[in-house]
Amino acid sequence: MKVDRFIRTAIAVAVALAFIIATAALLFISEAALNVWDRLKAGPPALLYAYVALMLLLTVAAVWLILRLVVRRKIAPGNAAGAAPLSKDEIEERIREADASGVDVSKARAELEALATRQGAVQLCFFGEISSGKSSLVKALVPDADVAIDVLGGSTDDVRQYRWHNEAGDEILLIDVPGIGGADGELSALAEDEARRSHVVLFVCDGDLRRPEVQAIEALLAFDKPLVLVLNKADRFAPEEQAALMQKLLERIDAIGGELQRDHVLAVTAGGKVDVIERRSDGSEETVRRERPADIGVLVVAINRLLTGGSAPLDVRRERAVFKMAASRLAEAEAEYRAQRSEQIVRGATRKAIIGALAAISPGTDILIQGYIGTTMTQDLCALFGAAPRDLDIEEFLSLGQSRVGRALPLSLAVAGNGLKAFPGLGTVAGGLVHAVAYGLIFDALGRSLVLTLTRHGELVPEAAAKEFEEGISEHLEAGVRRIAKMALDEKQG
Repeated sequence: MKVDRFIRTAIAVAVALAFIIATAALLFISEAALNVWDRLKAGPPALLYAYVALMLLLTVAAVWLILRLVVRRKIAPGNAAGAAPLSKDEIEERIREADASGVDVSKARAELEALATRQGAVQLCFFGEISSGKSSLVKALVPDADVAIDVLGGSTDDVRQYRWHNEAGDEILLIDVPGIGGADGELSALAEDEARRSHVVLFVCDGDLRRPEVQAIEALLAFDKPLVLVLNKADRFAPEEQAALMQKLLERIDAIGGELQRDHVLAVTAGGKVDVIERRSDGSEETVRRERPADIGVLVVAINRLLTGGSAPLDVRRERAVFKMAASRLAEAEAEYRAQRSEQIVRGATRKAIIGALAAISPGTDILIQGYIGTTMTQDLCALFGAAPRDLDIEEFLSLGQSRVGRALPLSLAVAGNGLKAFPGLGTVAGGLVHAVAYGLIFDALGRSLVLTLTRHGELVPEAAAKEFEEGISEHLEAGVRRIAKMALDEKQG
């Protein structure tokens, strides 16, 4: 109880002293300000204006410095998920900026160029798993077309285009793509890209949807373009079975959050040839190929309905999908560029750390003694990933890293010694060289940990980066020991 009363009394005294000091400071500042103001008013106006301008400049500078130290800034990524669709001007501006930064924008630019050259005819993409009958449907629409069809399936190994005119005289480009689900993943990716470039996707299946088909439809629906689900080979089912299957297909689409009109689920028969077994009069059997009549009337009607009112609405939705794909290509190129450039930055900082350690001769226990190198590396990596951290964040990250270096140094020294033994002809390894390699290893691990944090969070999070460094130090040391040991030897010999 006595202790509690003493503490309360001490707090009360401290509050009273703080009040007295604050009041005295306020009175002193007020008196000084009034005296200065009176003297300025009594002097020439030019002096008054110059003084006020100087005070405003100092105030702005102080506010800017405080914001730079305290406020965490992050450059907003372009077209994040859920943002408004990119326009042509926006994606072109992003491509120009990325190109100026050294990013390979050829794939993103190629998508825009392909869009410009494929204007005019409406493009329908026949998409689906192998052996679902995509090529047979194209052949049924364009009987004179040279369409490769194989009963074994998977006959389409490239993108093929066929021109077709409906009864209204509209020119329509039928695009046959490789089937998904095959062994060649590149062909599946080729088919998906072509589907995104088309106006309308005709997803062809021959029964209930399997998991890969559902996943493909979900990806296509995300590009906000018309999709027609075509149940091919419908003549294999009785009318009741066919109706139940089509209802199940609709339910599959609803389950993944898609919206598909009832008249966009069609049952057709592509026709073509089919193998049947005939029994002869003598009781023997023979396999023969017969023509199966096509029944695609509902498909033609659905296509004509999609074109009602012209192709302008379809053009807008197709362009949005292509712009989104171009943005995706650009993001992939930027990620590849960041990976390459971050490797260069980390290696450059590591080399400087090795040179600094060799020049210092006497080893220390703290790799971050070369604070300028650590700060520069952190700033360069943050700028590369579009993050603008507070100076306090950089200082905190380096400080947290420094606290973990002491624990990692014995391990790095051991790894460095073993790594140098792998190079014949060294003889007795000098202690300074071992410590230089250890410095380089820790700096390399620190930089790679920071890259991982920036990749995951998009900004510098000191605690996360320091934790990543601590947890991955052993892995980073083992992975880079030969490379960094050779780097140190080259510097030593040079």
